[in-house]
Amino acid sequence: MLVFSSSLFAQSALHIQLDQITRSANGRVGIAATIVETDKSIDLHGNERFPMQSVYKLPISMAVLQRVDQGTLKLDQPVRVEKRDYVSPAQHSPIRDKYPNGTELTLSELLRYNVSESDGSACDVLLRLLDGPQTVMRYLHGIGVKNMIVANTEKEIGSDNAVQYRNWSTPNDAVIMLKALQEGRTLSKSSRDLLFRWITATPTGMQRIKALLPKGTLVAHKTGSSRTLNGITAATNNIGLITLPNGQHIALAVFVSDSKADDAVRDEVIAKTARAIWDAWSPVPPK
Repeated sequence: MLVFSSSLFAQSALHIQLDQITRSANGRVGIAATIVETDKSIDLHGNERFPMQSVYKLPISMAVLQRVDQGTLKLDQPVRVEKRDYVSPAQHSPIRDKYPNGTELTLSELLRYNVSESDGSACDVLLRLLDGPQTVMRYLHGIGVKNMIVANTEKEIGSDNAVQYRNWSTPNDAVIMLKALQEGRTLSKSSRDLLFRWITATPTGMQRIKALLPKGTLVAHKTGSSRTLNGITAATNNIGLITLPNGQHIALAVFVSDSKADDAVRDEVIAKTARAIWDAWSPVPPK
């Protein structure tokens, strides 16, 4: 006779629930989640590769902030942004829209544009300051993230739909990165606090991880989205850290790839995933 513990049963029930939620995406969905303080975890296709799109702006900013901590870059240093730095009109860039002839911004402003407003032009300027994606890869390997690839600029990703698939992550490794960030193993406290401020205040992705969580829940997160071509959307993503009522944190990554569903359905898959995990793991019974 097989005997299952209540915790194993709950984990199995959550797996089943997540699998049911993902079916409406009509594509590939990868999920990984862990409670940072306890290592309680769950994943669905957690070791598969998914295109990151703008999710990759978070590790890029983390690598820049490591340089700030090392003293080779300064938050208040001026950085010239030229017209030639701008991504294409089809790509998102508030800097380009606000300063069509170029501008000068501080490094701090570029970082905020990159992670809070998901500005593609800011991202490419930061990659230039880092001497390219290989610097981000060295940073990621240094914090134990082995299955996340940052290979191209935003301009390159925007020039060819296939290029986005070269910049990928597994859900499990996205969570490893988030866990390292939450535990303070990657950056100084001041850099970490600044980054959290930006990714908590971001106006992007309001219908994704945050949408169905209890009002007032703190969520520090980064989105990633692709265009829809021939009815297929390559990437609708959200990764982030959710603060539970007891002060613990859920590190969550949800990647929706090659989906035939519309925008609302793809966002809903992410929102329902976050809520299901919250309900299963929150120490306060759901109302």
